[in-house]
Amino acid sequence: MTVWLWIGVGAIVVIAGIFILYYNRFVRLINQIANSLAQIDVQLKKRADLVPNLVEAVKGYAKHEKKIITEVTEARKALVGATDITGKVKAGDKLQAAIGHLFAIAENYPNLKANENFLQLQNELSAIEDKVAYARQYYNDGILSYNTITTTIPGIWFAKMYGFGKKDYLQIPEKQRAVPKLNFD
Repeated sequence: MTVWLWIGVGAIVVIAGIFILYYNRFVRLINQIANSLAQIDVQLKKRADLVPNLVEAVKGYAKHEKKIITEVTEARKALVGATDITGKVKAGDKLQAAIGHLFAIAENYPNLKANENFLQLQNELSAIEDKVAYARQYYNDGILSYNTITTTIPGIWFAKMYGFGKKDYLQIPEKQRAVPKLNFD
């Protein structure tokens, strides 16, 4: 009788351990996803903080380019004012496009292109863009791991039991997926 009691207790401990293991795994993945979202937010904030310096560097050279400077300023305001990650990513994409227009204008001003402050800001923005891309990839990798465990056996059973559901990836807008047209005429 004692042997069966120990086998029963051992089985209960193993089953309880499996439940705890899966719950902790879900929590760990959710925390990884939250951390990666925070990293995206940090990089977008860094980019937004650099924009006023960039605008000031360009203003002195491109006084008649008010439309682009206004576009960059408005895009930055939208990024800083966004409240959720989807809004921040969307506003960040608009800011990136506006900064691209600003850099295109800089091509017309050789003195600006050679300005040390402008070059430093351009390099910092480039580094931040790389970090944003990496943070987005890290987020999507976390979503992949999470979605895999919530949709495969036995994880799907535990996910349903604990109330964990599938999460969405960060998507690239369709217009950014388009292949740029190059013209060498």
